[in-house]
Order: sequence, then structure tokens, then C-alpha cells
Amino acid sequence: MSVTQQNATLSPNQKLKPDWAGEDVLSRFVNLLIQTKPIYRLMKRQARQVLIRMAEKNGIPWRKNYQELEKSTIKTLLPSITNPHLVYPDYYRVPFHAYEEGNLCWQAAFEAESATYSMGLRVWKNEGLTWQTAHHRLRNSFHQVLEKYSPDTVTDILDIGCSVGISTLALHRYYSQRQDTLVRTIGLDLSPHMLAVAKARDEKNEIARWLHAKGEETGLADNSVDVVTLQYVIHELPRQATKAIFREVYRILKPNGVIAIVDNNPASPVIQNLPPALFILMKSTEPWADDYYTFDVETAIAEAGFEYKTTVPSDPRHRTIIGIKS
Repeated sequence: MSVTQQNATLSPNQKLKPDWAGEDVLSRFVNLLIQTKPIYRLMKRQARQVLIRMAEKNGIPWRKNYQELEKSTIKTLLPSITNPHLVYPDYYRVPFHAYEEGNLCWQAAFEAESATYSMGLRVWKNEGLTWQTAHHRLRNSFHQVLEKYSPDTVTDILDIGCSVGISTLALHRYYSQRQDTLVRTIGLDLSPHMLAVAKARDEKNEIARWLHAKGEETGLADNSVDVVTLQYVIHELPRQATKAIFREVYRILKPNGVIAIVDNNPASPVIQNLPPALFILMKSTEPWADDYYTFDVETAIAEAGFEYKTTVPSDPRHRTIIGIKS
């Protein structure tokens, strides 16, 4: 029996995944549409327009933000932040998020902040929240679960898949405000374009290092980190990459250190009941969606050596998963 089955809290009628993911008939039909190039191109364009319209309708100036970043000096940071020895894994070179180059381009990096701030609006779309309030609630719901399992004193944090650093700065500030000990936080990402934006956003140099590396090969020392987070990352990875990252995280965590994952919840009624137009658009921009929604994350954590602790629906769309290095 898997860890998920052992710790299941689902009601008898609640499904483990949506019908539009995996090998279900509906999922195969959607995948066939996505594999049809003219339809796929249309889906990608439509997906972008839906995100931009929703953001700007709620006060996030998506196109203005992009234009300001395009005119800035951020591009000059790229050489200093790029690891010239890094070999990008094949899974990272496929198109996703409606970008042909994935995250390895300036367009993705310059739009990431607006897209990130839009997330909370999708979670609480019917509550009339400002994007600022929704974003704070989104981050805080994760931080509160994580803090319950964190060591008494946290001095070293790693945020894997940090993108433009929004998650990293929020996490760093959360712990810095709760203890007297200095907190050293690293943001790691595969995209130097994202890291260049993150470094520019970190105006007070709060983050110790913006690290251009693979989550599977961080280069950090054994037993050197108290908390490692993967925030809205693993749905963008094939499961083998996620498993490799779990093994690396186990290596670098100190004893009693915490791995914390927050991501889409396959059992969420909101996720399962997405309208066809929305789940088709989502799958068209997320190449590893089927793999993620059928992946037993909890068992993979245990297989990497962690003591699996909990899976909590931390908001209506997402779950937080916690493991401890014993």
C-alpha cells in the first residue's frame, strides 16, 4: 500500500485525480487536440490572452510591467548570473507556458511576476479580493503549514525553482521576522533569465545567493540546509526529475530538516471541475501535466528517505506536502 493510500483523508466519492489527466478517455482526446499543430498554436495564443486579460482586469498591469522590464538594464546581469558549465536537461528545453523556449527567454522572465501575482486571483476568484490580498493569502497558507514542521531555529533555506524570486523573498522574510537568528536564503533556478530578474527585484540584497543550477545537482554541501521548498514547481517536471530532486534534497538537508512542496492538488474539486475550455488551455501549456496528476508524490518522498508527515489542502486549489529528514 502506498503512503498516499495509508494516509488518505478522501471521502468515499472523492477522486484522486481529474478525468482530464492521465489515460482517461477525455484526457487522451485533449492530448490529441494538443498534438494537432494548428489547434495547439491557437490554444497557446488563447491561453496567454486569458491570463493577460484576467490580470489586467484585476489591476495587474501585465503589459506595462513587461515594457518597463524590457527597457531596464536587467539583461546586462545575464553574464554574471549564468553558470556556463550547466547542461540543461531535455525536459527543460520543451515549450511550456506558451513560450517556445520555455523559461529560457526574456519574455517568460519579464511576464513571470505578473503571472505569479495572478495565481491568487484564480484561487479566490469569487471573493472580490485585490490581487495583493489574494497573493498574501496564497503565500501565508503555505508558510503556516511549513512552520509547524520546521526546526526551532532556521538558519539556512533553499528555494528550488525560485523563478523571479517572489517565493524566495516571501519565505526569507517570513522566517526572518519570526526569529532573532540571521537567516541565509538561496534561490535556485534553471533559467538565468528568471534569476536576472530576481536579482534586480532583490534591491536590498536580502537573499544570500541567486544560484543558476539544477535542482538535481545543487552543488551545495551535505547536511547544510534547514528548509528546502519547491513552490509550484513539480507540476512542471517529469516524475523522474522530481524523484532525483528529492534525493538531492535529502543529501543537503540537515538532520530534522524539512522538505516542503506546494502545488496543484489533484484531489481538489476546483481542479477536477475546471471547465473544458480552461483545462484544455492549461494542458496545452503544461507538457508534464498528465505525469504530475498521476504521480504519487508522498510515496516518492518516502522512497527518497524522508519521513512523510502530511498532505494538507492549503487552499482550494493547492496542497502542501511535508517530509522530514530523520
